[in-house]
Amino acid sequence: MKIFSWNVNGLRAVAKKNFFEWISEESPDVLFLQETKLQDDTLPPELRNIEGYHSYFSHAEKKGYSGTAVYAKNEPDEVIFKLGVDEFDTEGRLIQVNYGRTAMFNIYFPNGQMSEERLDFKLRYYDAALERFEKLRKAGFNVLISGDFNTAHNEIDLKNAKANEKYSGFLRIERDWLDRLVATGYTDTFRALYPDKVQYSWWSYRFNARKNNTGWRIDYHFVNREFFPKVKDSYIMNDVFGSDHCPVVVDLDL
Repeated sequence: MKIFSWNVNGLRAVAKKNFFEWISEESPDVLFLQETKLQDDTLPPELRNIEGYHSYFSHAEKKGYSGTAVYAKNEPDEVIFKLGVDEFDTEGRLIQVNYGRTAMFNIYFPNGQMSEERLDFKLRYYDAALERFEKLRKAGFNVLISGDFNTAHNEIDLKNAKANEKYSGFLRIERDWLDRLVATGYTDTFRALYPDKVQYSWWSYRFNARKNNTGWRIDYHFVNREFFPKVKDSYIMNDVFGSDHCPVVVDLDL
């Protein structure tokens, strides 16, 4: 079962760049999208109804901002659109789909660069999300956490680590939460399989960053460690364009 995750930085924009052909060619079993930047009344029918897929959308109250989407070949047993904390559930950042005793999360975690208040919001969102993951895990679910985490974990995960130590996205306090996620019992599937591989999933639109591969790896698939034996592969699709991010994939034996 191949699960793709991609921050598209505007779903309508990427739809004009071979998006439908890409889906047809790759045929993901589940496709998680972040930063769709849509409301229900601005969602085109051709994006709501892709042949062969059930689709689910979570929209931010603020127009043209945030938002997530799921396309799934097989209809989930349950779909949840809320983290359960009012202040976090107005930005369309989460869709959880359950298949049996497997809970799959598509999350667009907040960016903390705007202000100290947004950094605090991001860190509290992280904590609330981990509480949800652990509640499910303790109830006997396997958990997949996919999406744009907006933080590079370690120096190997971005081009210019030292230059970015004081900027949100590579602050020690943000990286500490990823350390905590791992210590709690969750595995970064790509890094576990490829401990020394240098590969990125996001590049700034400035300074020819993608051409020069001056990037960050901030898009992940994490699983609880009990689930990791079901991971067949985890990889990054650097040859896919259309956004400032590229898709990341996990292949599960399900």
